[in-house]
Amino acid sequence: MPHRAFIGIGTNLGDRAANYREAVQRIAELPNTRVVRQSSIYETEPVGDIKGAFINGVSEVETTLTPDALMRRLLGIERVMGRKRVRGKKPASSRAKYRPRIIDLDLLFFDNEIIDTRMLKVPHPRLQERRFVLAPMSELAPALIHPKLNASISELLAALKSPYRVTLARADLLRAPSAAGGGVASR
Repeated sequence: MPHRAFIGIGTNLGDRAANYREAVQRIAELPNTRVVRQSSIYETEPVGDIKGAFINGVSEVETTLTPDALMRRLLGIERVMGRKRVRGKKPASSRAKYRPRIIDLDLLFFDNEIIDTRMLKVPHPRLQERRFVLAPMSELAPALIHPKLNASISELLAALKSPYRVTLARADLLRAPSAAGGGVASR
């Protein structure tokens, strides 16, 4: 029986729309995985000293992969697309960990499981602090209950007090530039 998972997608380097489309396409090509729905795309004010706004959204997928296998595949997509994760010591400042990214894929939820290992934490440990995650999640699953916080996505979004602005991006942002390309729609 397939599992239901939500994947956060973000990018702020290069052709952001092309990066986002490519990530969604690569997720759709994962074995035993199907993209069920896509949220709208949001333009997000960067956190920290990063220049350039992010675009963010969420994909809902059905998969028979395990949470670890799905996360390994998502990290593989990041690597193939050119993301270089910094390993080693944690930054001294929490703001220092925020860096520009060609692509960022986060496993937000996997069914209603709580996973807390060295390599994987689900639900994502900071999603309740991030409007750029909660806004698109509220489109796809407003009544979804966070299994650790015992609150719905819409309740978490309503309670969020974040200074960072998140706005709905243009509806055409994710359409492929050429008619021959097909493309991924924003919903």
